[in-house]
Amino acid sequence: MTDRKIDCWLTDMDGVLVHENKALPGAAELIDHWRETKTRFLVLTNNSIFTPRDLSARLARSGIEVPEDKLWTSALATAAFLKDQVPGGSAHVIGEAGLTTAIHEAGFVMTDVSPDFVILGETRTYSFEAITKAIRLINDGARFIATNPDVTGPSAEGVLPATGAVAALITAATKREPYYVGKPNPMMFRSAMNKLGAHSERTGMIGDRMDTDVVAGIETGLHTVLVLSGIASREDVDRYPFRPHQILDSVADLLDGD
Repeated sequence: MTDRKIDCWLTDMDGVLVHENKALPGAAELIDHWRETKTRFLVLTNNSIFTPRDLSARLARSGIEVPEDKLWTSALATAAFLKDQVPGGSAHVIGEAGLTTAIHEAGFVMTDVSPDFVILGETRTYSFEAITKAIRLINDGARFIATNPDVTGPSAEGVLPATGAVAALITAATKREPYYVGKPNPMMFRSAMNKLGAHSERTGMIGDRMDTDVVAGIETGLHTVLVLSGIASREDVDRYPFRPHQILDSVADLLDGD
């Protein structure tokens, strides 16, 4: 395991706890164990579409009981970052309820008239008009923020273009790169730890991707656990110049070794 005493946990959601809305081995049991032992934890996701309440309900349908205050999305991390940067600022937001709710609750005014920021999040309803508006506002001086850099997302029919792909289109038209708040930016983990009141030395991160979860965990100084129930395979690990502290088949192994 580790010589470090880990008493706080951050865990990715897709590929770690669920896959296509089905609970992965050990996921429900691990969350129940953390709740019963009053272990501080947050479930993280780069998906900015859903509010924590939505995600809590979706996980419950998979048999995993995660209270909404234990969910930390890239939308919430983005809202926390912007509230710290420009308290009471203004923003033009392209995204779904998860992002618009978070930005509103952070005290921002949402406007398309000279906003401080253009904020791009995940949505299934990108339009030419919305992208044109974002490009013009950025060219007029609005700062460009995106919730996460993922260029594709999964669906039952195949991959879908995601935030990073649309951001690239806007960047091509404006020559402005966005600041991405979500993984692999360690900002996502630091904001989660701030919410928990956690210290990096005593916090672990569980993920299924080397290029987001593990690298950001290492850069944040966390104990990193790679599970092979999602994207990464054991062969993938050797392609990277860094390694997780642990490699497990699933979170069920983590519970067995607890």
